[in-house]
Amino acid sequence: MDKQESPLLYSSDIRGVLNPEAEPEDLEESLFSLRPGSLSEYVGQAETVETLQIAIAAARKRGESLEHALLHGPPGLGKTTLAHIIAHEMGGRLTLTSGPALEKAGDLVGILTHLGDGDILFIDEIHRLPRAVEEFLYSAMEDFAIDFVFDKGVHARSHRYRLKRFVLVGATTRVGLLSAPLRDRFGIFRSLDFYDDADLVRIVMRSASLLGVPLLREGAETLAKRSRGTPRIANRLLKRVRDYAQVRGDGRIYEDTVSKALTLEGIDTMGLTPLDRRYLQTILSFYNGGPVGIEAIAATLQEESDTLVDVVEPYLLKIGFVIRTSAGRRLGSAAYEHLGFPLPQD
Repeated sequence: MDKQESPLLYSSDIRGVLNPEAEPEDLEESLFSLRPGSLSEYVGQAETVETLQIAIAAARKRGESLEHALLHGPPGLGKTTLAHIIAHEMGGRLTLTSGPALEKAGDLVGILTHLGDGDILFIDEIHRLPRAVEEFLYSAMEDFAIDFVFDKGVHARSHRYRLKRFVLVGATTRVGLLSAPLRDRFGIFRSLDFYDDADLVRIVMRSASLLGVPLLREGAETLAKRSRGTPRIANRLLKRVRDYAQVRGDGRIYEDTVSKALTLEGIDTMGLTPLDRRYLQTILSFYNGGPVGIEAIAATLQEESDTLVDVVEPYLLKIGFVIRTSAGRRLGSAAYEHLGFPLPQD
């Protein structure tokens, strides 16, 4: 008898999924998040956290909603996490979407009309909102109202629909692409920067504790140095090192364990990935160290230029491996040293 013929047999097969005690480790892990739940648990970005603490405390003291907030910075630094925390601290319901997902104004209307007082609307990659959708946001953010136009021509008439006092939290990796009218409607405007090694050590130690992984301090420091100053990458690498330690070691994460696991992943001592090194090698080998335009680099690598600008370049610019000039990108002296090539003679 197969499962389709026997509901009882089918129910017994999925009982392990319904019973938490019978779940495998990987499934249990998916039921909780490594994200901090409050600003007091949040590590790093001290100025941004303090700004939000003051703004949230003041809004709650007055019994008002928080001002709209715009968070910008490279991927993986905690913009979405802060949106979750804001919703938790303000006691509102969080609705998440992204700029590319809102293709027309009607998509946004459906979301806005379902928001209650104090609810949080988080729009990731807000700089990619279509123009028509962005303009629809202006009155929603400023007046908490949206205008509908019925019919056309001489029979056209408008109707204003009042919205609840929601809070818009926008996140972007390219704040320069936001239009001035949209940018000016945010009351809180904060930039997130790369984390230092000390903060990343605290983050991976906390994550290891949540995952139940024995992580030694030396291992945490080595992992932090190779995480490109980014918590998301640190947590992702921690899971890969955990796998390596459980299969090739005794389950504990030592400094040597981290080095061997990340070398296997193609992550070098500076946290550079194979794509990062290909990017640097391309500028060095094909364009004599630069300067060269990003489109030329992307064509040579057969990668999208947006991937290079948003994912690869921010960290390389931060550590001085790449320098942007009016003529294009060129390698910094630190990149030559890291790649093992002599500096070019002027």
